[in-house]
Parts: sequence; structure tokens; C-alpha cells
Amino acid sequence: MFELAPVEAASKAELYEGLHEQMRGLLHGERDRIANAANFSALVFNAVDGLNWCGFYFFDGTELVVGPFQGKPACVRIAIGKGVCGTAAATRETQVVEDVHAFPGHIACDAASRSEIVVPLFDDAGGLIGVWDVDSPLPARFDDDDRVGMERLCAVFLASLRGGV
Repeated sequence: MFELAPVEAASKAELYEGLHEQMRGLLHGERDRIANAANFSALVFNAVDGLNWCGFYFFDGTELVVGPFQGKPACVRIAIGKGVCGTAAATRETQVVEDVHAFPGHIACDAASRSEIVVPLFDDAGGLIGVWDVDSPLPARFDDDDRVGMERLCAVFLASLRGGV
């Protein structure tokens, strides 16, 4: 069994460095997408302060469908190009949203959410796998340090699917 060690950090960069190492250990040797997504979500939800939801939406060839997550029940399906998740998938760029209420077309799965970060996920050929979505009840909770940290964690997840962790 994997033992979650508390990450003592003086900065976000240190927090994400510690999470990166724990994530590599947690996903090492496992290639199952659902198992790794579930453990990924649990690790981040329990280690990063100020979150009310985090999880995956996987692309089914037409739209994004909710996958493993931590938090309240979520929207099940999101169209590509709609909301923050669909926008990240369509633009192929991480979305950092300080105020979800100011984001055109925001989809409110949890009315308590105020800010959000979404990282799009692609396979080696550039095909869309899905998105990693993180919400906070705090306005402007996420910044560039979170973007870099979350993208780096997502790289570990993607490597696990290829057996490279």
C-alpha cells in the first residue's frame, strides 16, 4: 500500500516538487488509466489546499465524460469548446481562470467553485485523451506556479499510461 507522506513546503514550487516525487511512486508500474486517474485525484485533493473538486474528464471521441475525481458529484458530459474544460480541450492549452463567473460559457457543476485550472491531456500522436480539472471555492486560487506544477504532474500521469513511470 502506498503511504501518503505530508508534503512540507515553503513555496508552491516545493509543494509540487514533493507531489511530483510522490506521484511517480504512486503510479510506478501501473498502466491502468482508471486506477491511475483515481489515485492521482486522491493524492492531489488531499495534498493541495483550497480545493473543492479535482478529477478527470476523458474524451470519448465526441465529448468529455467524467472520470475518476474527488469532490461533490460532477457534470457528466461536457462538449468540446464549452466551459473551461471544453475550452482547454479545443485550444490545446491549459486554462487558468481566476473568476469562473467571468468566464464566458462557464459550466457550474458546483456553485461553490470560484476559480479553476484545466490541463488538456494528449497521447504521443497528439490525440486528445481528456482533461485534468481542478476547482477551488477561493477566487484567484491558481497562478502560474500551479499551472507549471499541474502540467508536470499530468506529464507523470501520461507517462504512466505508456509504462514509463
